[in-house]
Amino acid sequence: MSLVQSVDNVALLPAYLAAGTAVLVLLADLLVSRAAGTVAVAAAGSVATVAGAAVVGAGGERRTFCVGADCSWVFGGRAALVAAVFGLLTLGVLALSGPLLRAGRTPVGEYCFLLACAMTGGVVLGGAGDLITLIVALETLTLPLYVLVGLRRGSLASAEAAVTFFVVSVVATTLTLLGAALLYAVTGGLHLGRLGATFEERPELLDLPLTTVAVALVVLGLAFKVAAVPFHAWAPATYDGAPLPVAAYLSTASKLGGVVALLAVVQLALPPTVTGPVLALLAVLTMTVGNLVALRQRRTVRLLAWSSVAQAGYILAPLGALALAAGRTADARAGAYAAAVAYAVFFVVLELGAFAAVVALRPADADGGTLDDLRGAARRHPWVGAGFALALIGLAGLPPGLAGLFAKVTVVRALLDGGAGWLALVVALNAVIGLAYYLRLAATLYAAPGPVEVGVRPARVVAAALAVATALAVVVGFAPQLVLDLAAR
Repeated sequence: MSLVQSVDNVALLPAYLAAGTAVLVLLADLLVSRAAGTVAVAAAGSVATVAGAAVVGAGGERRTFCVGADCSWVFGGRAALVAAVFGLLTLGVLALSGPLLRAGRTPVGEYCFLLACAMTGGVVLGGAGDLITLIVALETLTLPLYVLVGLRRGSLASAEAAVTFFVVSVVATTLTLLGAALLYAVTGGLHLGRLGATFEERPELLDLPLTTVAVALVVLGLAFKVAAVPFHAWAPATYDGAPLPVAAYLSTASKLGGVVALLAVVQLALPPTVTGPVLALLAVLTMTVGNLVALRQRRTVRLLAWSSVAQAGYILAPLGALALAAGRTADARAGAYAAAVAYAVFFVVLELGAFAAVVALRPADADGGTLDDLRGAARRHPWVGAGFALALIGLAGLPPGLAGLFAKVTVVRALLDGGAGWLALVVALNAVIGLAYYLRLAATLYAAPGPVEVGVRPARVVAAALAVATALAVVVGFAPQLVLDLAAR
């Protein structure tokens, strides 16, 4: 019997643009040999990828590499959102990398090429329709980051961080691949939709020990990627040892990739009755440990790293609630998935803003330093300090940071709709704990220089902060429902 496989090149356009960016960056570095030209090519390719994703996504869902009803590439609204976010994150990190690249210790061509390769993995990840494509895309996103973390020449901390990240990530990938192989042994398929349909048609497969082991390995392997407790130990050391723009990319793009992969397998492939309790436990441990350890941090990047661990717990919470309510509806499930995607999108935007402020406040090619190094920074740089404070307030989920507030409200509402009121209470309690270190860091920015406690804030700094907050509130106020609508597709 012959099988005819369809290929839709329009559906693949965002992936073509992202991969083409990597190739063009190499050619520009080889032929032009000018740092500004190489960075410009990478930035233009990122913009083209975002535009291509928006155009293709606006035309409705497109499928390709299909055999029958099973497709390895499915590009719809959510995939377009993921591709656009990865393109914008790459563009943002390129903008943050100016001081690092001008310092001359980091090769510009290799740096931009690796960023473009990681962006390609993120774009493909959003449209992956089977486990193999998903895992390969996740590794394409992650592999360049090993090199980027260790690309700061002459830094022992950077080299140690790269080795730590490499070893842990290889173990995580091995677990995921072993779980995928066992799932194939149980079901005879690897397409996400086919796996989900097989478990629905043959519920007796859920009683097999092999199924439980396979599901556990896939979930735990992907939990490494999002730095979920107890698979989080690599994150703080890696973030702190990496160059600041790379740490920003790690805490945003890498975590978003893990969330997208986990969401795809939980929503389409794996039975929620098995994954739900595991993810609920991971969510509680992740948000609680992340917040409690962040309270004790004195280094800026480590504090942001531990806070991102806690934020991963908030993202996992809606997924963990799916199997905890016997009477859950299709709307409740869709709301949980959309809440996880929306929270992830708003988190990466706010986290990138926080790292952008750290880059602006620290010397070129320096690490994040300690919290004391940022004391009074907002007095010296009012606009940057106001932006940093607003990002921290958004991560804490307080107004006027409407993006963070909306994200947390969306998660809590999804948990209540799914019947997991106790998990919503845990999220609320952890959000209160998180206020302590977010507000402490924000207060440090406005503190008087030296060992003096926070003093009276200058009126012009307060006015600037309110102006920035009002402007962003107006802009962001229109974004939440758009993101939620795209995530629900």
